[in-house]
Amino acid sequence: VSHTHSPAKQQPVPVIICSQSNTTTTPSLLCSDCPLCPADEEAPAAAAEVAVEESGPAAGNSPYQLRRKSLLPKRTASSTAGASTSTTEPFGHRAKRARVSGKSHDLPAAPAEQYLQQKLPDEVVLKIFSYLLEQDLCQTACVCKRFSQLANDPILWKRLYMEVFEYTRPMMHPEPGKFYQVSPEEHDHPNPWKDSFQQLYKGAHVKPGFAEHFYSNPGRYKGRENMLYYDTIEDALGGVQEAHFEGLIFVHSGIYTDEWIYIESPITMIGAAPGKVSDKVVIENTRDSTFVFMEGSEDAYVGYMTIRFNPDDKSAQHHNAHHCLEITVNCSPNIDHCIIRSTCTVGSAVCVSGQGACPSIKHCNISDCENVGLYITDHAQGIYEDNEISNNALAGIWVKNHGNPIIRRNHIHHGRDVGVFTFDHGMGYFESCNIHRNRIAGFEVKAYANPTVVRCEIHHGQTGGIYVHEKGRGQFIENKIYANNFAGVWITSNSDPTIRGNAIFNGNQGGVYIFGDGRGLIEGNDIHGNALAGIQIRTNSCPIVRHNKIHDGQHGGIYVHEKGQGVIEENEVYSNTLAGVWVTTGSTPVLRRNRIHSGKQVGVYFYDNGHGVLEDNDIYNHMYSGVQIRTGSNPKIRRNKIWGGQNGGILVYNSGLETSVWPVCGFRLI
Repeated sequence: VSHTHSPAKQQPVPVIICSQSNTTTTPSLLCSDCPLCPADEEAPAAAAEVAVEESGPAAGNSPYQLRRKSLLPKRTASSTAGASTSTTEPFGHRAKRARVSGKSHDLPAAPAEQYLQQKLPDEVVLKIFSYLLEQDLCQTACVCKRFSQLANDPILWKRLYMEVFEYTRPMMHPEPGKFYQVSPEEHDHPNPWKDSFQQLYKGAHVKPGFAEHFYSNPGRYKGRENMLYYDTIEDALGGVQEAHFEGLIFVHSGIYTDEWIYIESPITMIGAAPGKVSDKVVIENTRDSTFVFMEGSEDAYVGYMTIRFNPDDKSAQHHNAHHCLEITVNCSPNIDHCIIRSTCTVGSAVCVSGQGACPSIKHCNISDCENVGLYITDHAQGIYEDNEISNNALAGIWVKNHGNPIIRRNHIHHGRDVGVFTFDHGMGYFESCNIHRNRIAGFEVKAYANPTVVRCEIHHGQTGGIYVHEKGRGQFIENKIYANNFAGVWITSNSDPTIRGNAIFNGNQGGVYIFGDGRGLIEGNDIHGNALAGIQIRTNSCPIVRHNKIHDGQHGGIYVHEKGQGVIEENEVYSNTLAGVWVTTGSTPVLRRNRIHSGKQVGVYFYDNGHGVLEDNDIYNHMYSGVQIRTGSNPKIRRNKIWGGQNGGILVYNSGLETSVWPVCGFRLI
């Protein structure tokens, strides 16, 4: 934008208002920290020129005289006359000002400058500004306060921003490794487009076919000389290695195929495209792992793109070592807002392996893969939060061989296999995940695996909710486990988990099913509304069951059969459709200090050689008798309170036996 000046030969340097700080200063002090403004290498000369102008021949006619009022003292008529006599002095020397007081006389600005700065309609000024690039726009904002306001117009900056970065919403980058898009109307600052431009300005761009056009038209892109453009991702990574730029890489819209992307430095690579960014930027490989993070890539960042492994021979065994993302020893990259797909039928989409492998994978979609979604093994760790993991052919997540991840708020669903599978000493902390509608169990634990699962929802599984087998362990605490086709929790084959403080309800079969030498601590759970028994113990299983509420089941409360054992103590069992507790077929549990009441049939039912110990219980208010013993059963019954049964206290019939002595055992039959 050019200015019309007064007849003076020497053009004045204005005193203006900085667009960043809104304070008056000289051009040499403008926007010193702004990446959009070029460094002023002639700052000393400009400052000297200001000094010359204030006393030079043009001082009296400067069109910016009105802008000086905030800096210069008001001049009297005498001082103005003194200034005019200073023109006879050698050029460049400041005239002495007379120290007299009186009414000041502001000199009017030249008509052209006054019209341009004050009277030209905003629409016209904005139209002129729309032809400027970002650095020119920043400099124009320094002319006057009105230009500062108009040059910060969000529509102007949106046009420039989308031309460079393509985003249709500002992408904020407040700190290393953190990117997020905002809605302009909801942002805290009035011009998020400019804020984002400043944060992203120093990045390099991968934009196939554009680099030649950019470098062959320097006039068209004057002021963007510091921007770098590459045709391939490999070239951009080479630029980082050669220190051509700091390591921020924007990958623009397109499909990038069979590039060898091995990351050994803390680079930042982010997709840049309009609309939903990750759908428009696709990086795929057909022969090798698409991304490989190696030692040295600590704090590297990859985000907002689709990453695919799509081999021609999808079942070749050598592809077992190939993945969309491969994260190896001693590296901790950040993977954010990516779509991850693998069509290979062996291996996994994401593989994290080795000591010191500790990535952060957040807001990603790992779905529709023909193998495992996320595989964590060989002492690897990492943080995995807010991911969508669905419709994978094998497990959504595998954790193996002392892998110990932190997995929070993931949505793991509609898997064609198990939702989460921990085995061979796998561990991990799983919190607030939503796991549902998987073909096999929602969560499977096997072979000395020992995960901790807290406050998750595990529901609508096509088989069971939680399956612990073959010496599996684990702590399942405060979860909601409901509406699974089979039992909410299965425990078998010498497994010994802790099931504590969960709500286990509305299952299409039982609540907790312990069989085949199963163990475990079942404590403090709320088990209700299941189609079969709330807790079922069979085939030599011997759990500890205590402090649970087992109620409103469509079957019995606790069912112990086929030589089942266990210690069942201090539970409240009530309002079940059938017996509160069934003991049958050679089973020998110990039932101690339970409250068993308000059942629709019998309180405790021993039949078909059911045995065990029944002591110190409170058994009352059943539709039938409090205790029934029949067909070869012979329990030990002592120190119980049995009352309120509509068909008696203890009923022994059909060859049932009872080892109890009335005066000693303390029965109270009411």
